[in-house]
Amino acid sequence: MHLYKNSSGAILQYDNFAYQLEDEWDALLVRDDLATYLKSEKDRLQPVGGAEWMALQPLDAPIGSQEIWAAGVTYQRSKLARMEESEESGGSTFYDKVYDAERPELFFKGTAHRAVGPGGKVNIRKDSTWDVPEPELTLVISPSGKIVGYTIGNDMSSRSIEGENPLYLPQAKVYDRCAGLGPGIFVTDEPLPMTTKISLEIRRAGAGVFAGDVTIDRIKRRFDELVEFLFRECSFPQGCFLMTGTGVVPGNDFTLQAGDEIRITISPIGTLVNVVN
Repeated sequence: MHLYKNSSGAILQYDNFAYQLEDEWDALLVRDDLATYLKSEKDRLQPVGGAEWMALQPLDAPIGSQEIWAAGVTYQRSKLARMEESEESGGSTFYDKVYDAERPELFFKGTAHRAVGPGGKVNIRKDSTWDVPEPELTLVISPSGKIVGYTIGNDMSSRSIEGENPLYLPQAKVYDRCAGLGPGIFVTDEPLPMTTKISLEIRRAGAGVFAGDVTIDRIKRRFDELVEFLFRECSFPQGCFLMTGTGVVPGNDFTLQAGDEIRITISPIGTLVNVVN
């Protein structure tokens, strides 16, 4: 089942029917029993429409008061890309070390203020010369540290700024409209199959300029491991989102341009589409 957010509030899609929920968004994401609760609400409520009705609804990013965090260098491809971009600055060994270290790289990405939803415009920094999207499976985590669902994250990144010096990571990663989230949350108590595929397509003037994919079995870190480190000495009263890293990185000769369409697909979550501002 899927949980979506729009101007009217929270919408549950179960099979081919949509249900308008009465709960505030934050009240849903604090529940450890979210899947069980939504099933009970489905049995109590009358559908407001079917799949066709749902397809016509404009959607917001599925976030309220939650923070967005991200994990870096969790796939070997990401490690190699970070090493390539920072080789000239002498920082390439940092990424090699963190890939093999016990402690993962975790960093704050933003809040709802800096996130955009389906169809929203993501940003590339005006002081950057090399920019890429990073398609990431994103965990939805309750305040107790339980993974209650999954969504799609677009971790927009300035490779030129991060490559200049690894200490510039916050500037490379955190700015207005630096994160895409959506289209909704796939709510389940079951872990996703390790064969789950993350696909990225970038289109420019209607033509494809990049495509790639990776399965989540290529990730080095377990999801529960990432969550455990994130919750060390950090509390999240409204829950949080954790982007789990990228294994799809465009080549060194590619940079985003204004007007590019970014399409990230993860079954069974859906497809997140963003346009570069």
